[in-house]
Amino acid sequence: MANPGLKSVRTSALVLGIGLLLAAGASAESAEGDVTFTKDIAPIFQVKCQSCHRETSIAPMSLVSYEETRPWAAAIESAVVAREMPPWHIDKTVGIQEFKNDRSLSDEQIQTIADWVEAGAPRGNPDDMPPPVNWPDGETWMFAELFDEPDLIIQSAPYTMPASAQDVWFQPVAETGLTEDRWVRAIEIRPTTIDGRRLIHHALARLQQDEPDGLSTNIPEETGPGLFMEWAVGKQGELMRPNSGKLMRAGSQIHWDIHIHAVGEEITTQAELAIYFYPKGEEPKYRQRLGIYHAIAGGPRGLDIPPDTVSVHQGFKVMESAGRIENFQPHMHLRGKGMSMEAVLPDGTRRILSNVNNFQFNWHNNYVYTDLSAPLLPKGTVLNFTAWHDNTKTNRDNPDHTQWVGWGDRTVDEMAHAWVNITYMSDEDFEAEVEKRQALLSAAEATEDQPEP
Repeated sequence: MANPGLKSVRTSALVLGIGLLLAAGASAESAEGDVTFTKDIAPIFQVKCQSCHRETSIAPMSLVSYEETRPWAAAIESAVVAREMPPWHIDKTVGIQEFKNDRSLSDEQIQTIADWVEAGAPRGNPDDMPPPVNWPDGETWMFAELFDEPDLIIQSAPYTMPASAQDVWFQPVAETGLTEDRWVRAIEIRPTTIDGRRLIHHALARLQQDEPDGLSTNIPEETGPGLFMEWAVGKQGELMRPNSGKLMRAGSQIHWDIHIHAVGEEITTQAELAIYFYPKGEEPKYRQRLGIYHAIAGGPRGLDIPPDTVSVHQGFKVMESAGRIENFQPHMHLRGKGMSMEAVLPDGTRRILSNVNNFQFNWHNNYVYTDLSAPLLPKGTVLNFTAWHDNTKTNRDNPDHTQWVGWGDRTVDEMAHAWVNITYMSDEDFEAEVEKRQALLSAAEATEDQPEP
C-alpha cells in the first residue's frame, strides 16, 4: 500500500507548490487591524496543524514559525479552502458533529487563513506570537501526561524490509507476561522508529486469551477479547471513557498483524504497544470491545465492484445487548468513496450516526464521539453500514477503472468495513445511562441559557 500520511501531504504540496513562487515576494508588514500570522494564524496552526506539521513528524514541512510557514502561504490557502487539510472527512450536514478529536477547521478559521494570504501573509507584531507548544519528541507516549509512563510495553519482533519487494503482512506473536487479570484504560500503538513510520501502513494487535468464566450475562459471547487495537495514520491511541475498559487476562498474548511496504531502501522496523492499566483493585463497570463490521451483506468476500461503476454495498450488525457507540472509523482502499453508519432502533426509528462522504485512503481517521454525543442504543438496535466505491476514471486515485474489483488485502483490491468500539451494558444499566445523559444535557442547556454577566 502507499505510504499514507506522507503521500497525502506531499501530493498536496506538489500540486499546490506554486504557492512557493506566488508568496515569495509579499511583504511581512501589516497595518493595525489586519489579520496577521502572530495574532491570528499561529493560534489556529497550533491547535489544528502542528501535530503533523513540525520537525520529526509526518508532514513534509513545518508550520511552527513564520519563517517556515511564509513560503507555503498560497498553497495553504488552496488546501484549507478545498478542505483537503486538515484531513477530516465527516459530512458536516448530517449525523453527530461533536467529536473529541475534531481537527477540522471552522468556516471562520478558513476565512481567516484566506484573508491572511490575500493580505500578503503579513507577520504582524512579534509580541502577539503565542508561546510555542511543547510537542513530544517522537519518543514520548501521548497518554503519558495523563497517566505517567505506560504500565506495560509490548513490542513485535523486528522485520527487515528490502528496498524493493511485495507488501508483507507480518504476524508475530508476543507474550504479555501478565500473571494476573488487569483492566486497561488506555492503549497506544506506534512504529518504534521514525523510519518505521514510512514502512508500516497499519498494525493490528489482537488479544488472545481464555475466557474461563465468560464475560457477563449482559454481554454477548461474540464480543470476547476481540481486537485490542488497530493503528493507522490518522489514529494514535484509544482512551476509554470513565468506568469502562478492556480486560487483559493472565497468560494472554498479542497476535500482531502488521502491514509493511517497501519504500526504496532497506529498513528494519517493528511496532510497539503501550498499555495503561487501571490501579489494582479499581475495576470499571463496563467492558469495551473493538469490532470489525463489514458493509457487505454475507461477508467481505461478497464485495463486487464492476468496471466503470459507482457501487453501493450494505452490511448489518444486530446489537444483542444495549451499548454505547464510542467511535466510527471507516476502512476502504483507493476506490473508497464514502461510508455511513446508521442506527435502526427497535421501534423502527432510523438515525444517521455518522457519514464520511469524502473518504481518503491516505488518512484513516478515527472519529471519537464526545461524552455527551456518543450514541446510547438499546438492545435489538440494527447498525446499518453503507459503503460507496468509485471505480470510474473520474476517481483520481483509481489505479485502473477497467478492472473488476473484489475484496482483498492488497491496495489494488478493496475493503469495506468500519472499526467500532462498543461498550456493552445490561438493560438496567442502559436505562440509568440514558437518564444520566439526559440530566447532563439539561444542565448544559440551562448553563447556555444563563445571561452573561
